[in-house]
Amino acid sequence: MVDFKVVVSDPKDGKSYQLAVTGQHANVLVRKRIGDEVDGMFLGLPGYKVVITGGSDKDGFPMRPEIHAANRKKLLVSESVGYSPKDYPGKREKVSLRGGEIGPDIAQINTKVLTHGPKPIAELAPPAPAKK
Repeated sequence: MVDFKVVVSDPKDGKSYQLAVTGQHANVLVRKRIGDEVDGMFLGLPGYKVVITGGSDKDGFPMRPEIHAANRKKLLVSESVGYSPKDYPGKREKVSLRGGEIGPDIAQINTKVLTHGPKPIAELAPPAPAKK
């Protein structure tokens, strides 16, 4: 069985909520891609629709939608998701990135609410802890 931490961002109130998804609900998310819509019922949010915006694997490598697989690849990238040049702007470097498909190695999935349900998310899930 796979377990995911799903971070649900609500643009309506500007807060994010972290949910643990396990069992059969987590199996529904396997083989989904960045940009796919998911019914909130599988996340414990009945009536909601969310879109997958990204994530990271168990080792912290970020997901990129242009990699069409569920494994890691080395890409030559300039400043973008997964790479911030320290020396000078415009520097390019080969970095390891995760594909845009959710597999069993993914630890965190980032989502954004598209349609809201009858109850606010704050009642259904506690807010994610604030970063220090």
